[in-house]
This record gives sequence, structure tokens and C-alpha cells, in this order.
Amino acid sequence: MNVADSPLVADGVTLAYDRLVVARDLDLAVAPGSFTVIIGPNGCGKSTLLRALARTLAPREGRVLLDGAPIDRMRSKDVAKRLALLPQGPIAPEAITVGDLVARGRYPHQGILRQWSAADARAVDAALRATEVDDLRERFVSDLSGGQRQRVWLAMALAQETDLLLLDEPTTFLDIAHQVEVMDLCARLHAEGRTLVAVLHDLNQAARYATHLVAMRDGRVVAQGAPADVVTEPLVQEVFGLASRVVPDPETGTPMVVPLRRTVPGSVQDQVVL
Repeated sequence: MNVADSPLVADGVTLAYDRLVVARDLDLAVAPGSFTVIIGPNGCGKSTLLRALARTLAPREGRVLLDGAPIDRMRSKDVAKRLALLPQGPIAPEAITVGDLVARGRYPHQGILRQWSAADARAVDAALRATEVDDLRERFVSDLSGGQRQRVWLAMALAQETDLLLLDEPTTFLDIAHQVEVMDLCARLHAEGRTLVAVLHDLNQAARYATHLVAMRDGRVVAQGAPADVVTEPLVQEVFGLASRVVPDPETGTPMVVPLRRTVPGSVQDQVVL
């Protein structure tokens, strides 16, 4: 892909927290209309990279480009009109309703001379419908289940009406049914034309939903491409240190990782029959 066509680019970025360097010289170009998923073990730098792409962490070296322009030189509201971020474990203000929280997604479109408008109301209504939480509009966010809260946070991001949506581990702490619910919603948003970038822990979910996978380890990109090209037995061993078999998902045909059973000393599998 021509980098010039990418709406979001990390160009030789080095990322650090104080003196701790997390990643060095990373390059990533997000393809327009893609569902890009970043995978890797804990501490590899994937969430840190997403933070840099969202301009919540400034690179120590290199630059992030949004529509070809350095993102750190752009006004915050201009950035928020182009990309929305769903951070990991967002916390809602106390005693706030679903409708009021989603309405906060309209902040980038408002100013001294432009207060709440009919366009804002339409955007909030559309976001509530898209995430199927319209019936929860008057409920307090604190009273919702984990899956419902994630959909509400997604609704707030959708209310920004951006083409780019960044998600940091959107299924963390959710049970399997709610994980599938949230990922199916993300897939639908992608099918409707949005460009998504997500960090996921679950390799099989990443392979099922992504159009482009980025595998990271120790602060560097090890491989990237289509899930079928990235999710291989050697790569799973290299990135995660896990011996596995990669087989077709019986539902989707996408790669599915099946960990090999590890022999426990003294177990039946460890005994030698003479």
C-alpha cells in the first residue's frame, strides 16, 4: 500500500514512558477501510502504539501522521473530528445516563458559536441505534452490564462521526457472549465503511475479524498482513512462545490456533509403557 493513501501512519516512532523505552523505530500504515488488529504478548507495546496513533502519547522520536499531517501539530478538536478512541477500561462520571454520556461525543463539533443542534441530536440518535442501546437512553451507565457499557462507550465514539475508530482491548473483562457481541458490532461498523484499528489479546478473535493483522513482540513489529499469512504455527511460537496447531475455523475458515497439550511430569502422558 502507498503510505500516502493511508489516513493514519506511524513513521519511525520510538515510544517511552519516562526512561522506559517500550518500542523503537516502529512503522505502521493503516489502510483506508481496513480492520487492523494489533496482537502480541503482554508488555510488547501494542497498547502504547495505539496511544501514539490516538495522540494520547507523544513519540520520543519519529512522527504520527493523520491524513498526511503531523498529528501533534493539529488542534485537538480537529483530531477528534477525524478519529475516535475507545480506551481500555473507560470510567464514566457518577450518575450519568446513557444518553448524556453518548452526547459527550459531540463535543468536538461544538464551540462558542455553535452549541447543541439538531445535527447533534441526530448523530446521538444514530449512534444509540447503531449500537442497539437506544432503549437504555435513560438508564444510568453504572447500572449496566459489562457488555452494555462497552456498547454505550462505542456509541459515544460513534457520535463523534469519525471515519477512524481506535479500540484498546474492547473485550477485556467481558464474558465470551459479550465479547462476541462487541466484536460483531465492530465488524458491522467496519462493513459500513469505517476504518478500525484495535488491540486484542485473543488471537482467534483477531484472526476471525481482522482484515489486516500486525504482530508485535518486544517493542517491534514481527509480521503484518492478512490473517492467513500472519497466523502460522512458527509465528505463534515466535511471538507468544506457544506450540500450537493452526487449523481452519469451522465457522469462518479463518486461522484458528489450537494450543498443544503440555506434558505434566508424572501425568499419564509422561509415563513410559514398557
